[in-house]
Amino acid sequence: MDERDQTVELDEGEDEYDEEPADSDGNVDEGEDDEELVPGVDPVEQLKGLVTYMAANLIDEPDGVEVDAERRGPGVHLSLRVPEGELGKVIGRQGRIARAMRTVLMIAGSRSNVRASLDIEG
Repeated sequence: MDERDQTVELDEGEDEYDEEPADSDGNVDEGEDDEELVPGVDPVEQLKGLVTYMAANLIDEPDGVEVDAERRGPGVHLSLRVPEGELGKVIGRQGRIARAMRTVLMIAGSRSNVRASLDIEG
């Protein structure tokens, strides 16, 4: 018998995929938690650090990265400033890197129940 002929047999009552147990309403817990990224740390500072980290790793002069963050109601507005000559590296072709940074920021913000937005300036 070669490898192509081998199949895995399931025991009785065993499903091919493991399913999450449902609660009394039939809802499945998808593993989402309402915890912040780092408990006890201000989400504004966490998001500011995230943007600083991403931008500093994209450009040649990491010391030229400046990030300002301000809380606006339920949201956080971040402004990223990089040197003019490095702006293209942060924006990317057709804005793909900037779009990816904004997506990561929005996901990180949603983990802390904060709506985040990012402006990039040169």
